[in-house]
Amino acid sequence: MDRAEIVVVSGLPRSGTSMMMRMLEAGGIEPLSDGLRSADDDNPLGYYEFERVKGLPGDTAWLAEAEGRAVKVVSALLEQLPRDHRYKVVFLQRDLGEVLASQRRMLERRGREVDAGGEARLAALFDKHLTVARERLAARDEIEVEFIRYDEVIADPRGAARRLALFLGRAFDEAAAARAVDPALYRQRAG
Repeated sequence: MDRAEIVVVSGLPRSGTSMMMRMLEAGGIEPLSDGLRSADDDNPLGYYEFERVKGLPGDTAWLAEAEGRAVKVVSALLEQLPRDHRYKVVFLQRDLGEVLASQRRMLERRGREVDAGGEARLAALFDKHLTVARERLAARDEIEVEFIRYDEVIADPRGAARRLALFLGRAFDEAAAARAVDPALYRQRAG
């Protein structure tokens, strides 16, 4: 049975996955999102999450609903995607210092204590996780991956939209996707 590809947006938390989901939606690819996590100060334009993704590998019935659409899957769950579907994974990359700063700011806004000493350990864990994720994705024939840097999307939304269109290989409104990028939301920057 030939199934429609599923567009998966992934990366570390706070790496620009919500921005990428907005770009895909604006470009004409319907998101699979349940709206349970509403917009807030950390993601004022919304999270685009689908809670059932967290049920991988046990709950995979929702994948039929994702065919032809875009869904966010946190990078730690990518290897749990079943092999009986085809995936186009848009993997967002962001400077680890920026990821950690963004997470720190989010925790501070929520009144949670931040362990500054733990950030170095977390950065090392994230770095190792990304290396393993790349290797595992490369070993899966049913998965195609396009790695896109967050800062490059912000600097050149049109170029990023063009890359997406070429990678997706289907009708995609590049101009609308580029307009969906809001540089004002790039608040934690390296250097």
